[in-house]
Amino acid sequence: MFKSRRRRTYRKRRRPFPLLTIILAIPIVLILLELSTRLLVGVMGKTAELAAYEGEPAIVNVYRLKFLNDNNEPYEGLSEQGRLAAHRSLAVGYQLVGDQTSNFWQINRQGFRDTEPVPVDKPNNEFRIFLLGGSTAFGQWNPSNQATIAAQLEARLKERVAQQQRSPEKYRPTDLPFYKPDLEKALALPPKIKDGQYRVINAAVPGYASGNELAQLALQILPYQPDAIVVLDGYMDLLLPSDRMATDIPHIETFLSNASGHFWTHLSQELTSVVTNTYLIKAIQYWIVRPQPSVSRLSLAALNGTAHLANYLPVNSEELQERVTRYRDRHKQMIRLVTGARIPLIIAIQPEITGRGGNQQISLREQEILVELGADYQTRIQDGYVALAKSLDQLQSWYPENVKTLNFYDVYNDFSDRAFWDAIHLTEEANRILSERLYQTLTASSELQVPPSRPIP
Repeated sequence: MFKSRRRRTYRKRRRPFPLLTIILAIPIVLILLELSTRLLVGVMGKTAELAAYEGEPAIVNVYRLKFLNDNNEPYEGLSEQGRLAAHRSLAVGYQLVGDQTSNFWQINRQGFRDTEPVPVDKPNNEFRIFLLGGSTAFGQWNPSNQATIAAQLEARLKERVAQQQRSPEKYRPTDLPFYKPDLEKALALPPKIKDGQYRVINAAVPGYASGNELAQLALQILPYQPDAIVVLDGYMDLLLPSDRMATDIPHIETFLSNASGHFWTHLSQELTSVVTNTYLIKAIQYWIVRPQPSVSRLSLAALNGTAHLANYLPVNSEELQERVTRYRDRHKQMIRLVTGARIPLIIAIQPEITGRGGNQQISLREQEILVELGADYQTRIQDGYVALAKSLDQLQSWYPENVKTLNFYDVYNDFSDRAFWDAIHLTEEANRILSERLYQTLTASSELQVPPSRPIP
């Protein structure tokens, strides 16, 4: 009995592991995991590759906008900023910073997507065509400047001039014959366009709506003496609330009026950045999770949101009509601006993936995109495009001599290859289709054609 009591005397209860020890152990374990990951990555020779990883495909981060303040520093309250720098502009909302480059795009001194600067003084033999619009016109996700609509259109126009010089007999003669049979034969040939150096300047900016483009045209483009202007847009006007006249830096007014909220947002983002930039988190994402951006995230160039695209569409027919009326009125003002200067204007509704819905040859990835967008989005965006087309028909009927309107909504309905990367952004081959359609429209413009020696009967 004595022994039994003695054993109980020396038997001690195990104390629970102290909570403080657990708390202190967590950062130690994380540090050890981080060091181990760095060692493993170094042994594998993947240090530079992982260091450059941004948590998503490289091209996504390179094309995402990075908004800069007056000190050329990023707005710290804005999350998920990329590499394509833009700064605020009271005139147009925001504009691209000049003289910046990446592996995918080059921005010239004037902020246009071009490899060479555009002087205000135009050379005598140069014909300038400006392309205005949002991210689709800009060439979002395209591998280079040369893959964009503007570059392909420029190449096509230069090819036309070279063809006219090589084979003038295949084009309508400047001096028209008098005899009817010869005249009819001459008029059946395609007219020549004016000889010179054609330059198509990509002045599109990701996220722009018609209000931005109108201000840009009046204040920035007209001084460059354009010979023709092409506007490719429509989608952002459907997404932008009717009480906003143009796209601006996301949440900019909130940040300017709420300094304390801006400060705490900045602190939380700094902490998040420290965590996500560790090798441990990057390695997990890069080799295990490999997250892919949603269609909504890819399609939104400047709204800085992650909500489903359907959430940005009008909630009722009245709101839709107000947005479409804004679109129509802004383009009507564009027409009036260029009419006095006798500048040909082409206004085109940009393509959208639901226009591929009836195509039996649609790619598997495009089918997946349509499924992700959902039935509600598809119905509402189709209603929006119908309304846009009606407003464009109105403009054409009001100004038949001053504008040419095109509807590219379902231009890829019979296209056999993949056309869309997401809801609105196009592949290089899809850009070629659009550039060819624009080429046909431009070369049919009398302002760009060589005038005949006498009026055509």
